[in-house]
Amino acid sequence: MTDATPPNSPIDQIAEQFLESFVQLSPTQATFMGIQGHDHELPDFSPAGFEALIELNRRTIAEASAVPVSAPREEVAKDALLERLGLELERYEAGVPQHQLNAIASIPAELRQVFDLMPTATQDDWETMAIRLNLIGTTLDGYRETLAGQAAAGQVSAARQINSLAERIASWTGSDGDDFFSGLAAKAPDSPVKPSVEAAAASARKAYGQFGEWLTSELLPQAPSRDACGREVYALASRDFLGATIDLEETYAWGWEELARIEGDMQTIAADLNAGDRNIEAVAALLDNDPARKIHGKEAFRDWMQQLADAAVTELAGTHFDIPDAIRRIDCEIAPTSDGSIYYTPPSEDLTTRPGQMWWSVPAGVEDFATWREVTTVYHEGVPGHHLQVAQTMLRTDLLNRWHRVGCWVSGTGEGWALYAERLMEELGYLEEPGARLGMLDAQGFRAARVIVDIGMHLELEVPKDNPFGWRPGETWNADLGFEFLRAHSRMETEFLKAELNRYLGWPGQAPSYKVGERIWLQAREEAKQRKGSAFDLKTFHSDALNLGSIGLDPLRRALAKL
Repeated sequence: MTDATPPNSPIDQIAEQFLESFVQLSPTQATFMGIQGHDHELPDFSPAGFEALIELNRRTIAEASAVPVSAPREEVAKDALLERLGLELERYEAGVPQHQLNAIASIPAELRQVFDLMPTATQDDWETMAIRLNLIGTTLDGYRETLAGQAAAGQVSAARQINSLAERIASWTGSDGDDFFSGLAAKAPDSPVKPSVEAAAASARKAYGQFGEWLTSELLPQAPSRDACGREVYALASRDFLGATIDLEETYAWGWEELARIEGDMQTIAADLNAGDRNIEAVAALLDNDPARKIHGKEAFRDWMQQLADAAVTELAGTHFDIPDAIRRIDCEIAPTSDGSIYYTPPSEDLTTRPGQMWWSVPAGVEDFATWREVTTVYHEGVPGHHLQVAQTMLRTDLLNRWHRVGCWVSGTGEGWALYAERLMEELGYLEEPGARLGMLDAQGFRAARVIVDIGMHLELEVPKDNPFGWRPGETWNADLGFEFLRAHSRMETEFLKAELNRYLGWPGQAPSYKVGERIWLQAREEAKQRKGSAFDLKTFHSDALNLGSIGLDPLRRALAKL
């Protein structure tokens, strides 16, 4: 990477000042971004705290809108900032962050997960941990005030989401599963700091328990039973997650076509693996029971993921991607919870305090892992997926301002890139083993099914009468049909699919951002090929695209068209 002077144009200064102000108001986000100095704080999620965020966005949008830009790089910086902050302001004004609850990505989950990323190497680190744990009660009290105010105005999440979150909180507090807080305190060193960490963890556990009880006793009776959010809310959510405006009906129809295409490819591989039998479920069961494709034990599985992730970095660096030494480390971890999610967290801003990490929250009781399913997951979360995209962006101090490097994340661009990276690894020859290729297609098919289910349920659309599977023609989508469809088009455990369904219903627009994002990445690549003709170079395209950082997909395509 170059040591050129960091960008310092007026738009860059506005973006960086916004980031400084934002992390003061949102210290948990500072921890997620890897920005040091805020680990002893928690945000104010009371109505006043949200008003401060709204005012910051309005002020920054006005300043950024008025500032002139004089170079293409500055145009991208301004486009990216205004697109993100404009959508966030729309969401605040619609009351979405203030009232939206679900078990995965709402404020209670943010507050719990932040403790996974805090340093624990020294006694000072644990003292900081205790300080933040002791703030949980006050923070949840402020958030409760916001939720109550939103409810009085008629803004309440669906009953299904409140129940799901309450159940998740019960699992964190130990009343119905693991006790996350006791487990955290047990890791504190046997030193004078341990009693204060234990007391703080007990305080946080109690605060979460009381909040969970309030959800079910006070908020739940006010909650609607209808799961669908409706077109207006969904359109805003879709734009937010994608950074692009799409035709929802066209995308819904495309989802059906894409799922049929993928399952056709899967049937061809199934026939090759299972003596001509095209049944996908049969060959999946065969692979699941193959000792050569099975690993027993969480630690052994983590080691397998680590070896595959490291090998991908070594083999792709210098050939298909330029991967600087500073970001060649990624750590694979078993998460301290058991909700079944898989996710990536970025390295600290200095790239040394905390590495990029791939987390697997293994469901309780699971000890056997089928590797054929997860080769593609490692590429998605690691290299060339999330880790390459995120960590490389953090290094581009010569091209991107600080907000753009560490404070901007667009799901459609990020998750779309990671899904594109899975397909790319097939193109590059890394999925020639039929089981691994079937696993990639299985993951792709699941993401295509989510496009159909998510849009169908929230817009309460009709199942196409001529759909390629002859399934429920003419019926109107609801949660029951959503689960039935997922069950028919995935090879996953029932409890996992139930959790997935709740995720879609409580987080509208997020699940389709993977497959729709990949679609737009592929379109952008094809557009670049058409523009450049014989001069098109895939490695250069990837480098140019990643150097733009995580920006909305519409701004991404506009920027790529000028390169």
